[in-house]
Amino acid sequence: MTVARLASVAAVSAVVLGLSASAAAAGARTSSGTATSGSAGYGSAADCLAHRIGGQDSYGYYTPGCTGHDEPELDPVSSAPGSAQNITWRAVLPADGRRAVSTVGVTFWFGGTVKDNNPIKLGGEGFLELQFYPDTFTTRCTPNGGFQIRHEPDVYTACSPVWTLQKVHGKILEPAAFNGMLMNAAGTGPFVMHARDIVDVHIWAPSPHAAYQEQVTDETSGQTSSVLVLNSPGDGSLTPAFSTQQIGNALDWGAVDDTPMAFVYEIGHSNLYGSHPGAFCIPGQTICGSFNFANWFRQLPIRILGVTFGDGSHPQHWAAVTDTGGKAEVLGHSFVGPTKCTGYGGPYCIYPWYSWDGSAINYGVTYPNTADNLGGVNQFQQKATCPAVSVFPTFKTYCDTIIR
Repeated sequence: MTVARLASVAAVSAVVLGLSASAAAAGARTSSGTATSGSAGYGSAADCLAHRIGGQDSYGYYTPGCTGHDEPELDPVSSAPGSAQNITWRAVLPADGRRAVSTVGVTFWFGGTVKDNNPIKLGGEGFLELQFYPDTFTTRCTPNGGFQIRHEPDVYTACSPVWTLQKVHGKILEPAAFNGMLMNAAGTGPFVMHARDIVDVHIWAPSPHAAYQEQVTDETSGQTSSVLVLNSPGDGSLTPAFSTQQIGNALDWGAVDDTPMAFVYEIGHSNLYGSHPGAFCIPGQTICGSFNFANWFRQLPIRILGVTFGDGSHPQHWAAVTDTGGKAEVLGHSFVGPTKCTGYGGPYCIYPWYSWDGSAINYGVTYPNTADNLGGVNQFQQKATCPAVSVFPTFKTYCDTIIR
């Protein structure tokens, strides 16, 4: 990595941290915590979490106010026809313990690649993210792909941005083609879930040429959300890009060689309700609970109980990949640049991983009930050696690794 590239990343980090500090000062205090509404805090990292693109060394392509850079994902692999067009995730939502869930990441999401027929969009594809916000009541999902929120411990609400690429005046930008709130059945407000609820997240397209739809059923509360249909105001129906959940059916402007649909825990952001709300952060920084063992260990982690495809089948394998190289990021060997970690391990210098507890896949660290660490941090490839994507043909991608 050249000095110029290091300086670019460092400058972006400083800007994002500064914006977030301003947001903290602007945010109104409520009995539940910080509330971000209207223009208060707008432009902070906490307000918008975009999808990292491949082949880029800085974050200049993000919409103003957006950030995002570290997306360790879990991929259910299947060759069944239509498996990427109709998928239901069954999961147990994380819960606060001695550390809040929001201390390790601003969001986790279920989503994947979509087809975007707007001719000005690069590659003709976009990326949907049904983003679950921990310890958060969402009041609005904004057109730029962001959100406005207030602090509610052990509460979850969701927005669903779809990210695309286009070139404007010679510069690549990443606008949101769509953003919608997951609403309650009456359509009067956000669909509210709670920690340790068992939820079924259904993402499907009625036909290969129809828009994806999203709906969540909360088995614990017995409530079901409204159906959110991904019809973009400017780009039209956002439809399936692939039929099968096979590795290699990857986003054509992404940084990883993965499956179309995935679960991702968005890390590398500070506590949304802390002193630097939602700020971009990297290993070695003490505001960055994402990379601290204790923050993960002292909460109840997410449990992915399984996936069912539209034909009733289940994944043939599970795979994992991250767009920063996992351990490589901690050691300063990724596009993120150097870190304050002198080695791997120790406070704020770990990279969380997927594990098996005997009946579900967790994300975090080794817990008392962990049965198999599935390779631990080494489940993530540390160098990008897989084929490049069509939009950035000179840059290799990170390879998916079968972990189960």
